[in-house]
Amino acid sequence: MVLTDPVGITGNGYKRRRVLGGAAGATLAITAVAGCGLFDDDDDKDRKTPDPLQPVLDEALTLAAAYDRAALAQPALSARLTPLGADHRAHAAELAKLIGEPLPSAAPAASSGAPTAGATLAVLRKSEQQAQKTAAAACRQTSAARAALVGSIAACRATHAEALR
Repeated sequence: MVLTDPVGITGNGYKRRRVLGGAAGATLAITAVAGCGLFDDDDDKDRKTPDPLQPVLDEALTLAAAYDRAALAQPALSARLTPLGADHRAHAAELAKLIGEPLPSAAPAASSGAPTAGATLAVLRKSEQQAQKTAAAACRQTSAARAALVGSIAACRATHAEALR
């Protein structure tokens, strides 16, 4: 059967083309709005959650800078402290690579006053002990793939604390 006359939808006076055109337009509008992200429930896509190893990285950078400041303030301790600071810079580089963070390029700040050598070593030792606890806790909570690096860092920090006696 061939229909040559326009077919109307029963009783309401709308033509089939008008109804189909309206439906197509509504579908297109909804698709455009949804594509703009208006209906997105996930607002956290833009917010990056910090890596659980970020505190270990931050402490490595802080310790490296502390060793640099101490070596500048106490030239007699420079030969003893420089390798320890270099260890922390190496740790920071490996952690940054693992996390995917760029390392900041900051020079050590000038130290405020020149405490005695014993006081400098005591402050560094206490910092190493605290950082070792942080690394050990992170080692227990991280994945097996990351635990080897973080465990090595925790052990190195414990060794530094003993070397500062």
